[in-house]
Amino acid sequence: MGKKICLCCANYLPNLGGIERYVNNLAKRLTAAGHSVTVLTSNVFRLPEHEFADGVEIFRMPCFNVMKGRYPVPKRGRAFRKLKKELEGRQFDLTVINARFYLHSVFCAKLAKKQGSPCFTIDHGSAHMTVGNRFLDALGAKWEHHLTRKLRKYCNHYFGVSQAACDWLAHFGIKAEGALYNAVDPDELISAAENPVCDYRSDLGIPENAVVFAYAGRLVEEKGAAQLAQAFRKADVPRSFLLYAGDGQLMPALEKEAEADERIKILGKLDFPHVAALLKAADVFCLPTVYPEGLPTSLLEAAAVKDFIISTTCGGGRELVPDGTYGILLDGNDPDELAEAMKTAAGDPEYRRSAAEKCFRLLCERFTWERTAEKIAALAEKGGCE
Repeated sequence: MGKKICLCCANYLPNLGGIERYVNNLAKRLTAAGHSVTVLTSNVFRLPEHEFADGVEIFRMPCFNVMKGRYPVPKRGRAFRKLKKELEGRQFDLTVINARFYLHSVFCAKLAKKQGSPCFTIDHGSAHMTVGNRFLDALGAKWEHHLTRKLRKYCNHYFGVSQAACDWLAHFGIKAEGALYNAVDPDELISAAENPVCDYRSDLGIPENAVVFAYAGRLVEEKGAAQLAQAFRKADVPRSFLLYAGDGQLMPALEKEAEADERIKILGKLDFPHVAALLKAADVFCLPTVYPEGLPTSLLEAAAVKDFIISTTCGGGRELVPDGTYGILLDGNDPDELAEAMKTAAGDPEYRRSAAEKCFRLLCERFTWERTAEKIAALAEKGGCE
């Protein structure tokens, strides 16, 4: 018998962040499995306060769009009270809160406790968020600790999207109860890659025997986008190309890199079909991130289409790439070390093939939406965590 499950997230589609995609994929899988799913989010984009989309009920809470909507804050008033009253009349079999550091999360935990709904929180990071300013970073860390203390008054059960996220919870004195992994649908990615919407090698004039390195993500310092371009020049691999997909503050600087080196191609922000086509065209996927990742979706997508992976130990990278037989993980994104990794990967096609195959098998065993949704459904069936 299907269960009534409430998935809470401070922001949701059409925003395409990692948490938003995580919740959306869970909502789709749980709905397909016969459960009744409600998403409780913030009305960042001024959409209908209540609607159904693909069988999922969505409630959007009035909010102030702090930090241009990146940190929505509940806006109390008539519409807020109306929504609160409507939700208090519901009875969910399970409430799942995503991320600790939003006021929205505290509201959802209080609501679940008032309803008597079993509740747990999923952590999506592996360190304090940073904006590159020591004062603001310290202030943000204090705020996160404050909100975590408030949240723990109403919610006592915690999970992470990776073991790294679970380990990070110990920083707050929280013992995680397990990993509810970030995931992908391997079949969906394989299908999209085998039937690509375009052929980037042909379209960009890349020779068939060239080694293609690819990056997909926000073009920001913390993700290592600039360091990757430096490493590519240092490696100077014969017949190689570096393709970037994404947008962000480093776009102008990377466009200058592309003007100076015709082997570097900037593709801009891509939708899912074009990302799949990019991964199909690539031999090596590079994500030299030092951002406090939980478990980057882009790494999982690259593994699904059997790209060789070069990344860092930041976040949950080690869980997808346990050792050097699965890919190359670095402790940081030093351009010299990155360049050596790129040369190693480029110079050994058999190593790339073998590592990518092992990584793909591990992905299918552990990091699929089917498995993560099954774990959450099981928690709903037994009435929450023990």
